[in-house]
Amino acid sequence: MFPVVQAEFVISAVSERDFPREGIPEVVFAGRSNVGKSSLINRLAGKNTLARTSATPGKTQTINFYRIDRSFFFVDLPGFGYAKTGKSTIRQWKALIERYFLERSTVVLVIQLVDARMAPAESDIQLSEWLDQLKLPRMLVGAKSDKLSNNQKSAQQRVLSMSFEGQPVLMSSAKTGTGCREIWQRVLQATAVDPSKRYR
Repeated sequence: MFPVVQAEFVISAVSERDFPREGIPEVVFAGRSNVGKSSLINRLAGKNTLARTSATPGKTQTINFYRIDRSFFFVDLPGFGYAKTGKSTIRQWKALIERYFLERSTVVLVIQLVDARMAPAESDIQLSEWLDQLKLPRMLVGAKSDKLSNNQKSAQQRVLSMSFEGQPVLMSSAKTGTGCREIWQRVLQATAVDPSKRYR
């Protein structure tokens, strides 16, 4: 189903000095703690152990780079909005993420994940507005939609879209694969990878 031939972990960056210098496109996964960024990366890559997942919010504390088919990176950002994370750590994460976005001209798409089961938090809206200010191409994805009925999905999709000023929201599930083909289509378009050579 998925076009990945090779997916490999490259580095966990704790400062801008650690950022890869290969110059290939980067697709970024951003969102609140425990929203399912790592799980979605694993599902898209077809490799369950590529990105570490945890039931503990705030587990990802670095910017993690995964090279996909030697063509582009998946980039997993630290989650935000977890109350038990120390303030100094939050400041460090924020500074690192800001430097990343301001320095990386190779970012071609930001996939912003929000929890499909609830209205977006203030931090979700703030992230959306910030990405708009940076003029970065963005895709809104409602994660964990498998926990909703079809009627609930439709209702929540409308709620989320209205919360983000009418922007489209794709409902997805790393568990069932819902929405993953649409995400891949957007990724391949953004990275300029030829889909005919990737899908099987």
